Amino acid sequence: MKTMLKKIMPVAVFALGITGAFVTTSMQSASTDAAPQLGYILDANNECSDVEVTCSDIPKQVCRQNVTSGPQAFAKDEDGNCNQVTYRP
Repeated sequence: MKTMLKKIMPVAVFALGITGAFVTTSMQSASTDAAPQLGYILDANNECSDVEVTCSDIPKQVCRQNVTSGPQAFAKDEDGNCNQVTYRP
């Protein structure tokens, strides 16, 4: 029984290591697939200002100018209006 365990254990450890490497690689590539999205701060007339903020389109917390504080950043739609909610990268 011990000799069989001594022969199987290295193979099992090797297989577990390879599996862990593939899982880690796939998790890293999944998190970098999202392209950054530009968000814009609204001015006093509720129109897009020139202030650009790097945001994301993956739903999390709302994107703001100063990460967790400041005015909310919105993405432009097809007509150029800032009315699409953006999220923190």
